[in-house]
Amino acid sequence: MNMNKTLFLLFVPIYIFGATSVIAGDGDSRASESATDWSINATAIEACTCPMFCQCYFNTEPAAHGHDHGDEAHFCRFNMAWKVNDGHFGDTDLEGALFWVAGDLGEGWDDGTVDWATLHFDPSVSEEQRKGIETILGPLFPAEWRSFRTGDDLAIEWQATGREALALLDNGNAAEMRLIHPPTAMSEEPAVLSNIGYWGAPRHDGFIMMPNEVQAYRLGENPFESSGSNGFMITIDMNSGDLITATGTAH
Repeated sequence: MNMNKTLFLLFVPIYIFGATSVIAGDGDSRASESATDWSINATAIEACTCPMFCQCYFNTEPAAHGHDHGDEAHFCRFNMAWKVNDGHFGDTDLEGALFWVAGDLGEGWDDGTVDWATLHFDPSVSEEQRKGIETILGPLFPAEWRSFRTGDDLAIEWQATGREALALLDNGNAAEMRLIHPPTAMSEEPAVLSNIGYWGAPRHDGFIMMPNEVQAYRLGENPFESSGSNGFMITIDMNSGDLITATGTAH
């Protein structure tokens, strides 16, 4: 299947993996969660190891990266720091919730399968908010993940303007992103790419392109760091009704 990020609109559900088990519950609870009314408007500070602008939005494999002895490997190792501007999951208010997703899309996704990701919540996020966000991440990132787990709670610092953005996980000890206004921009206005799909989000306000000075994830077995590579901000908007509209049935 010829599949890139824009074709993740198929809304294939995922399971969110915890440290030792799947956070999914029994069949009745999953059905109840999928039937819950929800909405989310959230902004991401995002960066990855691909050159600017990330070719994953146009192809079925990430950029190639050189190694010793002339070998090349394809990967897209990314960080996303999310802030919920407005939203709810049932009766739970999601406004202000902060969460971080880091991972790697792997070598390619012709078969719809990507590699790994780890989700971190800011300690201020309540248990009810976490359940809602974990459920919403399914249709937002509807790939077949080899591993998608929930990591430790860590403090998230999130700052952004139209010209620069800063995101820190555990004060930068665990992860960081520092994005800047592109030096090739024609004016001081944000440089925005529009009319390109973002994962499963049916609506967004465009990619505000900001190359990174640094983007790094420093935890676990697969730490990574890059500088001068892809970065952007994006605000997405979606709700449970979009799933019914897209498929004709509720998920």
